[in-house]
Amino acid sequence: MHRPPFPASRSRLAAALAAIACALPVAAGAVSFDEVKREFRPSDTAVLDRNGELLQRVRTDASVRRGQWVVLADVSPALRMAMVLSEDRRFYEHSGIDWRAVSSAAWGNLWNTRTRGASTITMQLSGLLDEDLRRANSGRSFTQKIGQTVAAAQLERSWRKDQILEAYLNTVPFRGEIVGIDALSRTLFGKAPSGLDAREASVAAALVRAPNAKPALVAQRACEVMRAMEPGQKIDCDALDMFTSAAVQRRAFDATEGIAPHAARRVLKELREAGETAAPPSRQAAAAGKEAAVRTTLRAPLQRFALATLQRHLKELRGRHVEDGALVVLDNASGEVLAWVGSSGPLSQAAEVDAVTALRQPGSTLKPLLYAQAIAERRLTAASLIDDSSAQISTASGLYIPQNYDRQFKGPVSARTALAASLNVPAVRTLVMVSPESFARQLRAAGLPLRESGDYYGYSLALGSAEVSLLSLANAYRMLANGGRYGPPTLMARPPVPAPAAPILDPRAAFIVGDILSDANARTRTFGLDSILSTRFWTAVKTGTSKDMRDNWAVGWSQRYTVGVWVGNASGASMWDVSGTSGAAPVWAEVMRFLHAREPSRAPRPPAGLVEAQVTFGPGADGNALEAARSEWFLQGTEQPLFALDNAGTPAGAGAAPRITAPADGTIIALDPDIPPLHQRVRFESEGRGVQWRIDGKLFARGNSAQWLPWPGRHVIELADATGKVVDQRKLEVRGAGVVAKSARR
Repeated sequence: MHRPPFPASRSRLAAALAAIACALPVAAGAVSFDEVKREFRPSDTAVLDRNGELLQRVRTDASVRRGQWVVLADVSPALRMAMVLSEDRRFYEHSGIDWRAVSSAAWGNLWNTRTRGASTITMQLSGLLDEDLRRANSGRSFTQKIGQTVAAAQLERSWRKDQILEAYLNTVPFRGEIVGIDALSRTLFGKAPSGLDAREASVAAALVRAPNAKPALVAQRACEVMRAMEPGQKIDCDALDMFTSAAVQRRAFDATEGIAPHAARRVLKELREAGETAAPPSRQAAAAGKEAAVRTTLRAPLQRFALATLQRHLKELRGRHVEDGALVVLDNASGEVLAWVGSSGPLSQAAEVDAVTALRQPGSTLKPLLYAQAIAERRLTAASLIDDSSAQISTASGLYIPQNYDRQFKGPVSARTALAASLNVPAVRTLVMVSPESFARQLRAAGLPLRESGDYYGYSLALGSAEVSLLSLANAYRMLANGGRYGPPTLMARPPVPAPAAPILDPRAAFIVGDILSDANARTRTFGLDSILSTRFWTAVKTGTSKDMRDNWAVGWSQRYTVGVWVGNASGASMWDVSGTSGAAPVWAEVMRFLHAREPSRAPRPPAGLVEAQVTFGPGADGNALEAARSEWFLQGTEQPLFALDNAGTPAGAGAAPRITAPADGTIIALDPDIPPLHQRVRFESEGRGVQWRIDGKLFARGNSAQWLPWPGRHVIELADATGKVVDQRKLEVRGAGVVAKSARR
C-alpha cells in the first residue's frame, strides 16, 4: 500500500511534542560534564609504586567491566563516524531532539512500519546519566520518554557537542558486562580506542543497537554501518561476518595485569580491613581520565628486576623439580616493602598462591635468632666451644637425634663457626640451653606468629620445624639489622612509624650475629671459600633448607636493605638436589648487587657495651689448635682469652653453663590428694657449678639437684650462679589442694 506524504501532519506532530516538552518543568541543577567525568569509576583499581608508576591493575568491581575514561581526541575518527551514522545522523544539527526522526518514527508507528527510531545520542546519554530515565526490559514509559526529551534539551544547552559524544562513548553499554569504549576496544579488539579501524568501528557501533544479539545479527548490522561509512565501496559482508563472530567471543582485556599481583591484592585487602577505599582521582587526574589508585611503597624498577631474576633462575632449576619462588625486599629503617614477588607467575602451577605470606618451614634460617638469644642471655659467646658430635636428647616422646646437613660431625667448634657454617647439632645444643619455650617467646616477639608452643615443637625448633612466612622471617632479620628493634613491615605509602625505643633483643647480641653472618671465613667449612653468599660490599646472610628439600631460603641484610628469597614448590613437593647456595642464594645475591650497584653498604658500628678481644683456642684431638686465633666480639664481662677442651676432651664449660634442665618452662603440676605429700615432691635439675635455687625470690637450695614440696599457685623458679646472679628461670603452676607435711614445718 502506498503511503501518502502528509507533511502538514508531521509538522503538527512535531509542534505538539515540542509544546509538551516545553511545558514540562526542567530539572534543577543538571549534572555538568566535569561532574560526570569526575564521578566515572573504572571497574579496575590502579596499584602504583611509590613514585606513581603503574604496577598492577586489579578488577575491583565484578558487576561491570569498565575501562578508563577516554577523551574524544583519543577515539579513532572511524569510530566517531560509525557511532554518529549508526545512532544519530543529524547529531551535529539538532538541539537534543531530532524532530524529523520523531515525526518519522511516529508516522511509521501509525502505519505499522519499522523505522530507525527517534532516540538521539543526547537522549540516550540523558537516560544513562539519570536512573529515573533508564530503560527497563519492557522499554521506557511515556513519562520517561518525555523526561528524556526534556533532559536532552537541557544537556544541549549546557554541554558542547564534543562533550556529549565523549560522555556517551564512555558510558554506553556494549555487550554483556562491557560498558564504555575503552573496555570494549581492549576486550574485543585488544587495542586502545584510538587504534580502531573502520571494520572494528562498525562492529562497535552495531553492538550499541543490539548489545547481546547473536554474532550473525551484529555482523549484518555492522555491514550496514560500513556501507554508510564508505558509500559506493564494495563491502565484503561475509568476511565481516567471520571477523565479528571471532571478535564478540574474544576476551583480551585481562581481569588483572601487571608485575605485582600479590602485592596489589594484599594492599587492597588491607584497605578493606581498615574500612578504607582506593583514593579517588584528583580533579586533575579525573580530567585526564585516570582511575582510582592506591599508592604503595614498592619500587617499580626493583620489582621488575626481582621478578625477572627469580623467573630466570627458576627456569634454570626446572630440571631439579623446582617451579615456585618468592622474594621480598624491605627498607631497614622504615620497614617499607620495596619489592614483593609472590610467585614465579607462568612458571608455576599455583600462580595465585602468594608465597610471600604462605607458611613454610624455614629450616636453618631460625638459627641466627637462636644464637642471638643465647648470646644475649650470656649462655654463649661467639668464641664458646660447642660439641658437634652425635647427640641423643631425651624428650617426652623419646630420643631426639639431630643430624648435620652432610651427615658428618666437626667435633668441638666455636659458636661463630657453628652458626656461619650452619651446623645442626650445635644449634640443638644451644636450644637446650635456651629452652624451646623461651625461644618460641623470642620468635613471637620478633613477629613470627608460631601456631604452637615451644614445647610442642621441642628441640627441632632450632632447625626450623615451625612454619613462618617469608615476610615475617625477612622482617625478623630486619630486626637484627636494626640492633634488636622490632617494627612491622608496611606496604602502604603512609607516614613512617617511629621505631620503638626499647629493643626486644640486646643490640650487642644482634651486632655479634650480624658480624658472624658477614664472616666469609667462618662459613668455609660448609660453603667453601668462593661462596655465592660473599658480596663485595657488607652483607650478612643465612640460608636454610627444610625437611625433605621442600623449602629453600636465603635471607640477609645490608646496611640499608633486607632481602628474603624462598624457592620450592607451592604443592609442597620435594626439590631434587637443591642446596642453599644453588636454590635461593643466587637470586638473593643478584638482587643485593642490583640494590647496591650505586649505593655503598658499610659494616655497622658496634654498640656500647661490646668488647673486642684476642682469643686463642686450645688443641684438639690431633694436637692442633681447634680454630685459628682471632679477634672476637664479647658482651662486656663475658670475654676470656682462651677456649679449650677439658681433661675429658669436651669443650670447657660445655654442658656446664649454668642452666635449668628440669622442669620445663610452663609446667603445670596437679596435686593428687590421695598421694602423701612427701611422695609428690618436684625434682629440680641444673647444670653449672656453684649454683643455687630460688623460689619466688627466696633462697631454697644449693647444688645441681633439689626437691621441692609443691604448693598451689604460680611460682617462679630461678637459678643463680656462684656470684648470686640469676642466670636462668622457669615458670610453673601447681594446681590442687595443698597439704603441708609435718617435716616441712620443721
